[in-house]
Amino acid sequence: MRFLSASPVKVAENNDDNLSPLQMPQLPINTAAQATETADPNKTLIARRDLLKGASMGMAVGLGVSAMPAMAQFRVDVAGVGLTQRPFAIAPFRGREAFATPVDDIVTADLERTGLFRAVAASSEAMDESSRPDLAPWRAIGVDALVTGSVRQDNGQWLVSYRLWDVVAAEDLGGVSVPVNKDLSRLAAHQVADSIFEKLTGIRGVFATRVAYVTQVGKQHKLWVADADGENAQPALTSPEPIISPVWSPDGSELAYVSFESRKPVIYSHMVATGQRRLLANFKGSNSAPAWSPDGKSVVATLTLSGSSQIYRLATDGSPPKRITSSRSIDTEPSFSPDGTQLYFVSNRGGSPQIYRMPAEGGPAKRVTFQGGYNTSPSLSADGRYMAYIGQVGSAFRVHTMDLASGEVRVLTDTEGDESPSFAANSQMLVYATRLNGRDALMTVSVDGRIRTRLAGATGDIREPDWGPFRNN
Repeated sequence: MRFLSASPVKVAENNDDNLSPLQMPQLPINTAAQATETADPNKTLIARRDLLKGASMGMAVGLGVSAMPAMAQFRVDVAGVGLTQRPFAIAPFRGREAFATPVDDIVTADLERTGLFRAVAASSEAMDESSRPDLAPWRAIGVDALVTGSVRQDNGQWLVSYRLWDVVAAEDLGGVSVPVNKDLSRLAAHQVADSIFEKLTGIRGVFATRVAYVTQVGKQHKLWVADADGENAQPALTSPEPIISPVWSPDGSELAYVSFESRKPVIYSHMVATGQRRLLANFKGSNSAPAWSPDGKSVVATLTLSGSSQIYRLATDGSPPKRITSSRSIDTEPSFSPDGTQLYFVSNRGGSPQIYRMPAEGGPAKRVTFQGGYNTSPSLSADGRYMAYIGQVGSAFRVHTMDLASGEVRVLTDTEGDESPSFAANSQMLVYATRLNGRDALMTVSVDGRIRTRLAGATGDIREPDWGPFRNN
């Protein structure tokens, strides 16, 4: 990525991003088994949404001005009072026809999807990053920020470039030039949107991150990896047996998940770039709910080696796993604090599913959730401020957040079958799965609950999303 300075234009730093496309292995795959015990996957922990409906079973989203047309791939709902949406405009990028989906359209969609920005459509000639636009007409129609840019080839290398203008202050805010493989034009567009978002808000953007989730259509189960807007979904894994609990490694290179291809829950790790995988846990009984440590050097998971579901740290050298929780209850769904010192998990040791916290290497556990009789699926924000989880409200199961410093709890959604909340890498949004208008959906919601977006996604039974980390550009 090359940064364009404020006028005059200068080109600096260049960090190329050559990402391999996903490989798509088909299961079953022959692997060495450590145990021969089998289980009916249709009667085991197949999805958290099923658990939410049966807690008693144990535990388990001049210039001419006009309205901006709705984008097909997303819908933004803004709730609450006092939210200010900043008006912006993007002049048609010079050379935009080079890619099937124009880069400036994707950038517009990304910014609007945050709920923080409102696109002002205006008739304008194409302008690139070297143009010096007359800002007065844009100011007259209420535009605060203007983006110009281009798509072009330079010595055989495709480049997507932009320049951002503060229309109110008549100031050139600089820009970025992104080298791009033509097949990865969407990634370049998301990177441009990330840069613009950060310049306007001071917060790092997450448009170039990815989301993993699973679907079921008939008897076919798939693990998908998609752009953060839900577009460009690619199947990473296909199996005739259930796939559950996908979770990104901290560097985004691997996805741990639970497969039932052996007729019992077994944990694997999938290499996103190559499609190769490795076995993480296939011990006697159940192997489920994997979670990476923040440094990526270890994985904790729920095993039934002792008879009941307990949390263990999986060894990387082939030695036996280390038990972390020691109770006669069900302890499951571990999630690390961002600094790796604490482990949040779900236990029914108090009589109902609640979230607890304990030292990551073991020790006394303290109860964290007290509001409501059913709280599961803890997810910690990267800044350490919030814990998201699923809590029961009447007969509904909804996404909650807790401010970990004050203990304040907020219900973010009004749907009834939410599951698997997962924070974006910048801690500003969450993705979760739910039922909306009778259909499964992937949704995002802002940490204050005021902005909800329905993402594009594969059809079928859509479940268990996990939002990936920042990509190394």
